[in-house]
Amino acid sequence: MDDIQKMLESKRAAARLGGGEKRIAAQHGKGKLTARERLELLFDEGSFEEWDMFVQHRCVDFGMDANHIPGDGVVTGYGTINGRLAFAYSQDFTVFGGALSEAHAEKICKVMDQAMKVGAPVIGLNDSGGARIQEGVASLGGYAEVFQRNVLASGVIPQISLIMGPSAGGAVYSPAITDFIFMVKDSSYMFVTGPEVVKTVTHEEVTAEELGGASTHTSKSGVADLAFENDVEALLMLRRFFNYLPLSNREKPPVRPSGDPANRCDASLDTLVPANPNQPYDIKELITKVVDDGDFFELQPEYAKNIVTGFARMEGATVGIVANQPLVLAGCLDIKSSIKAARFVRFCDAFHIPVVTFVDVPGFMPGTSQEYGGIIKHGAKLLYAYAECTVPKITVITRKAYGGAYDVMASKHLRGDVNFAWPNAEIAVMGAKGAVEIIFREDKGDPEKLAAREAEYKARFANPFVAAERGYIDDVIQPHETRQRICRSLKMLKDKKLENPWRKHGNIPL
Repeated sequence: MDDIQKMLESKRAAARLGGGEKRIAAQHGKGKLTARERLELLFDEGSFEEWDMFVQHRCVDFGMDANHIPGDGVVTGYGTINGRLAFAYSQDFTVFGGALSEAHAEKICKVMDQAMKVGAPVIGLNDSGGARIQEGVASLGGYAEVFQRNVLASGVIPQISLIMGPSAGGAVYSPAITDFIFMVKDSSYMFVTGPEVVKTVTHEEVTAEELGGASTHTSKSGVADLAFENDVEALLMLRRFFNYLPLSNREKPPVRPSGDPANRCDASLDTLVPANPNQPYDIKELITKVVDDGDFFELQPEYAKNIVTGFARMEGATVGIVANQPLVLAGCLDIKSSIKAARFVRFCDAFHIPVVTFVDVPGFMPGTSQEYGGIIKHGAKLLYAYAECTVPKITVITRKAYGGAYDVMASKHLRGDVNFAWPNAEIAVMGAKGAVEIIFREDKGDPEKLAAREAEYKARFANPFVAAERGYIDDVIQPHETRQRICRSLKMLKDKKLENPWRKHGNIPL
């Protein structure tokens, strides 16, 4: 028995050592944690249960039959985060550069399958050089098995990817399918083809950081949601982020105790919107003054800044926030902002998270670059997302809601449950100046007449009351009571039931 025990401990020690002390030191030298150190930080102390510690690859080519390391480059299992169940896999760069083999993929697939069975999120800590070339097509098949599970799990359990090293070639498509992607600055990157291939094919010279680093994907491509300074910050923030999410689509998000009164009023909101309709203001100030304790977890803050998305709590319950940002492009909707908001709304809808929308939108961004880029189809993505959404939807128009953008931003016509407007809201087909120039084009040469017509148009149409008279706005509320009215509405809607017509799936304009 002692011999068996010694053998077991020896095998466990070999697995825990990964690629060896030298490679662990190299990992630390890059400012990176090892695969197991990352899992220790991610999960509650002592809660992680590892699976398949002794799995090894089955490759016999190119000398691999003499090169086996227990675990085969990925640590898998489950544990708790703030007492709630989650599954995870953590790729070990010290073992074959974290390259994915058939056995490596099977380990990942096993935890994904189990997560689907029990209804718990999957978190992937990615740090891999890509496919294990020695295994050829078997490695590619392994990737495809993971991709298939990513697709089947989409909308069933939350999937989060944390890129903590390289993720290149086929490896990038698993994170791309997951719900959220976080990166670590200066040590993580994602691209389909690396700098060397780019140089060979297109003659462009670009570094890995420029091509697929955290800054690129959080500000230019929109592939990643957030970037953090180091592994420790990334894992601690992921733990915080996890608290907003339900474990699966079979349950609602957790409710946390809140000492912030639901009936709290904030008089400063009465002067938030400038008297000059062309003067911008920061919509994030409104968000932080309305949500519980001013705590707002923003996603994609550096991408498509003309729209703001993220999670917050109202009376302790998770809500998704979508808001036009007047500080950037006057809050206009464009291609990037439409895609950003649409994906966020669809996640909220899949996981029973109410959507609160703050509207100040003068319309869709004009111009050839937008039209040639497909703003018609991309703008329709956001319309589609709001229209199919069946969770509680509460909308507050703070200032402008013009044209088709009014319709798209969670209007009553798209089954908005409760639609409020502030007293200074302007809900119309377009702004007064543009409308007058079209309606009264015969007065174009008479500035005084045009000014009078503009004043008349503003008085008759640039207000919330025309829409309220038709029931498109449920109430015109004072800015300072916004939190109170939203909280009451959410409480009223907590047992809302709404189903879309049966279908295999809709055909969103991708």
